Amino acid sequence: MAFHGWKWLLLLGRQNTLAKVWRSRRGGPALCWKRCCHWSTGKSLDPEVRAFLEENTEVTNSGHLTPEIRLRLLTPRCRFWREKPDLWPYGDPFWAIYWPGGQALSRYILDNPHVVKGRSVLDLGSGCGATAIAAVMSGASQVLANDIDPIAGMAMMLNCELNHLNPFPITIKNIINSEAGNWDLIVLGDMFYDEQLADGLHHWLQKCIRIHQTEVLIGDPGRHQFLSHSIHSQLHKVIEYSLPEYTRQENCGLTSSIVWSYQPSNSLDN
Repeated sequence: MAFHGWKWLLLLGRQNTLAKVWRSRRGGPALCWKRCCHWSTGKSLDPEVRAFLEENTEVTNSGHLTPEIRLRLLTPRCRFWREKPDLWPYGDPFWAIYWPGGQALSRYILDNPHVVKGRSVLDLGSGCGATAIAAVMSGASQVLANDIDPIAGMAMMLNCELNHLNPFPITIKNIINSEAGNWDLIVLGDMFYDEQLADGLHHWLQKCIRIHQTEVLIGDPGRHQFLSHSIHSQLHKVIEYSLPEYTRQENCGLTSSIVWSYQPSNSLDN
């Protein structure tokens, strides 16, 4: 099975596996900026993992909404586009796909740097790290990237190098259902692909807003699971982007991606 076939499985169903992992990895106490991170500036990558990722991904900035950002992704020119997925030695490489919700968030931040300038930003479910990179480029005072996959964390560090940035702090744990962190802004893209995970996100984001008046921006191309969830009635559409042809082909023909502002009317409720 070529990776292209594997990719369709990721798009159409294997995200359920990732959702189970998110649900099973319960977060602990609230994250403290100075002690929460598995990786930070000066942390070195395992040389074998670095070599594997460099050999089996392609550096690209084309076919996506943010040509300013270079990323290591899996493309048709990569070995694992053709190899059997079982030969990939790590977990499913969700981080190696630049998902359309993340693209929209990153494009919006690059075009509107005032949204993040001088603010603390949490990029939840960061994946390849593009939105966190966009926040750093746009002048955020603090950026934390969060993903549950340690290989994603390593890929983010490589992507920081590609864009001539010092690596931002990265935490590899499920912080959903943990105590609400004190962030000025939380951004998350393409996370509403499972009902139970979406419910957990909804509750936790409400808590962050209620306790810390955190602003929340969500990127999504209009997946059914997102549009049908109750959170959708509490969203304000910020901007919609037409997706490049390459991204449309990668994502079952989805044509656009939207940035939403989450403004729950019941943010004062328990």
